[in-house]
Amino acid sequence: MFRFAHPEILYLLVVLPLLIVFYIIMVARKKKAIAAFGDPALLAPLMPLLSFRRGAWKFVLVLFALLFVIAGAAGPQFGSKLQQVKKQGVELMIVLDVSNSMLAQDIKPSRLEKAKLAISRMIEKLSNDKVGLIVFAGDAYVQLPITTDYSSARLFLSGIDTEVVPVQGTAIGAAIDLAASSFTPQTETSKAIIVITDGENHQDDAVSAAKSAREKGIYVHTIGMGLEQGAPIPLQGAPGQFRKDGQGNVVVSRLDETTLRSIAKAGEGMYVRASNTDVGLNTLLDEVNKMEKSLLEERVYSDYAEKYYYFFLAGLFFIFLEFLILGRKNRRLMKIRIFQAGEKNMGE
Repeated sequence: MFRFAHPEILYLLVVLPLLIVFYIIMVARKKKAIAAFGDPALLAPLMPLLSFRRGAWKFVLVLFALLFVIAGAAGPQFGSKLQQVKKQGVELMIVLDVSNSMLAQDIKPSRLEKAKLAISRMIEKLSNDKVGLIVFAGDAYVQLPITTDYSSARLFLSGIDTEVVPVQGTAIGAAIDLAASSFTPQTETSKAIIVITDGENHQDDAVSAAKSAREKGIYVHTIGMGLEQGAPIPLQGAPGQFRKDGQGNVVVSRLDETTLRSIAKAGEGMYVRASNTDVGLNTLLDEVNKMEKSLLEERVYSDYAEKYYYFFLAGLFFIFLEFLILGRKNRRLMKIRIFQAGEKNMGE
């Protein structure tokens, strides 16, 4: 197996065709300049040492030298051995509430933004574990299927806001059910769901959903986003204004810890209440790391050996050959006809 460690350097190869064009133009100009003095066939005896063929050979050797030097700088590598690498970990589904109440700012800068930041930091600490992301409000959607691609996870996470789910509400149960069905099928891997929500105005039986998930071997943890005193819900695009009920009173969103504790208990998980200093994901990650880790996947990697020096040696060899070939004929070597074949006129 062959590859380049720094393939971007190969873009320098574009210089080679440019040099060829430049060389053709220069030779054409040189021949035109000689023709301006008279018939090349008549001038040939006056310039017995001139050889266009030698110049062409020297130029070709320089091109080969550049080719191998650029290829060597790109770091050519050849596979030397195959190695099986087994990765062990758990599967983790993060279920994030994106209802309007998550815009409350009792946790700065808001419940939702604080949760997203904490999730991003948690993902950075993962190594061999798989992670997936589900968003929910009145409905639940898979934002990111279960994966080990942490870069994609952070990318999808950054684009989450309260508008990704068009139906408002807090369908925690539906989100847990969706998460439970989104793990890798037919695997014995340890699985856990982390629900991040304020728990307010839940509209289905989330406790039963957590119990059902646990019966499938999935642990359900919850994180409560919000403080005891609660906070009003800002109106997006209207600074300083807040949501009001039908009587014109400002709606204050409060954390429903009772529900979240019941969900965690049914799912045999842990409940953590977030604060302005700590969302609690690190605590839950420690708990997840205690779970039995199973074989997630098996990959075959090639161990590559550096071979750049062969290319550099080839480049030096062509440079050495170019140095040995004189640009003009040598009077003492006139009898050696290596480069003289076909040089019967000045058009060569």
